[in-house]
Amino acid sequence: MSRRHRIYLPAGHEKPTVMSALGPGLITGASDDDPSGIATYSQAGAQLGYSILWTILFTYPLMVSIQAVSARIGRVTGNGLADNIRRHYPKPVLHFVIWLVVIANIINLGADIGAMGEALKLIIGGPALVYAVMFTAISLWLQIQIPYERYVQILKWLTIVLFTYVAVVFFVHVPWKDAIVGTLLPTISWNGAYLTTLVAVLGTTISPYLFFWQSSQESQDVKSAPDKHPLRRAPGEAPEALYRIKLDTILGMAFSNLVSFFIILAAAVTLNAKGITNIRTAAEAAGALRPIAGELTFLLFSLGIIGTGMLALPVLAGATAYAVSETFRWPMGLDKKAGQAKKFYGVLAACTILGMLINFTPINPIKALFWSAVLNGVVAVPLMITIMLMSGNKKVMGRFTLTTRLKIGGWLATAAMTAAAVGLFATW
Repeated sequence: MSRRHRIYLPAGHEKPTVMSALGPGLITGASDDDPSGIATYSQAGAQLGYSILWTILFTYPLMVSIQAVSARIGRVTGNGLADNIRRHYPKPVLHFVIWLVVIANIINLGADIGAMGEALKLIIGGPALVYAVMFTAISLWLQIQIPYERYVQILKWLTIVLFTYVAVVFFVHVPWKDAIVGTLLPTISWNGAYLTTLVAVLGTTISPYLFFWQSSQESQDVKSAPDKHPLRRAPGEAPEALYRIKLDTILGMAFSNLVSFFIILAAAVTLNAKGITNIRTAAEAAGALRPIAGELTFLLFSLGIIGTGMLALPVLAGATAYAVSETFRWPMGLDKKAGQAKKFYGVLAACTILGMLINFTPINPIKALFWSAVLNGVVAVPLMITIMLMSGNKKVMGRFTLTTRLKIGGWLATAAMTAAAVGLFATW
C-alpha cells in the first residue's frame, strides 16, 4: 500500500474534532444495542454468566474493521453496498443477500417494537400492543417529516440513553475479579447450545443491516453536501474523509461494545448469580431485575429499552429501504421529501408496519428474534466475503483499495463469523 493511501492528515489538512467526526459510525454502533440486542446479550449473560464476556473484547477490532470497510465503500464510490453489488456482481448474489437481510430486519423491527411496548407497560401499566402502535407511528412520523440534517442530530443525542446500561452495573455488587477473568480468558464449550448463543451474539454484534446503513449514510452525505464528492472522482478529499471515517468508526464501535459488555455483565451479576438462566426478551430482563437489583435499576433498564428502540427503528428500517431501493434503482434518501422518493419511504414504512404487526400474530416473536440473530450471523458470511472482495477490487475502489491493516482485520472478521456458523451447523 503506497503512502498516499494511508489514513493520515498531511500538512495543510485540519483534523476534524471528535464531535464533528462522530456521525454514521456512532449512530451505527449505538443502534446495534437495540432492544433485540439487549435481549440477546441479557440471555447470554443470564445463561453463561461471565464466561461469555470475552466475546465483546474479541469482536471489537473485527467490528471496527468490517464497518470501516463498509463506510469506505460508500465514501469512495458515492454509492451504498447494494448499489455496488448490483453494479459489479450477478443479480442472484444481490437478491439472495438482500432478501435474507430484509426478512431478518423485519423480524428485528417486530421484536424491538414489541419490547418497547412491553417496557412501557412495565413502567406505567396499560396495553403493550397499543404502545407498540404508538411507538411505530412516532418513529415513522419522525423519519418522514423531520429534515435529514436535524434528524441525524436527534439520533446522535439519543445515543446518550445507552449510558443507562453502564449506570445499571454501579447499583449492584460486581465481583470484578470473575468479570475480568471472563473477559480476558476465552471459554468455549463445543456444544450446540453454546455455539447457538455464540452465533446469536456475533450475529447481533456484527449484523448485515449495520453494513448497509453505514455505507448508505456515507454515500448519502456525499450526495446531500455540495462540497463533498466520491473519493474516486475527488481524491483530494481523501485524507480528511478517511481520517474522519476511521475516528468515527473506532469511537462508535467502542461505544457499542462497551454498552454490550455492561448489558451482559448486568445480566450475569444479577440473573445468572440468582439462577435465572432463561431470559427471552429485553422487557423480561428488566422485570427480572426488579426484585433482585431494585426499582432504580429496573427503571433505568426499562427506559433504556425505549430509548434504544427509538434509535434503532430508523436504522433498521432505513437500512432496509436503502438496500431495496439501491437494488431496484429507485430514487432514495432520507434527505428527500416523501413525494420525491415514494418507493423508498414506502419500503421504510412497510417493513416497520410489518414488523409491528408480528406482535399481533400467533408467531412467537421471542423465538423469531433469537433465530433472526442466528440468521444474521449466517447471512453475514457471504455478505462479508462480497464486501471484502469488492473493497479490494480496483474497478470498484480505484486507487482506494484497502490498507493492509484493514484487509487483515476484515478477513479475520469474516473468518470468525464463518467459523462460528460452521461450528453451529456441525454441532446442531
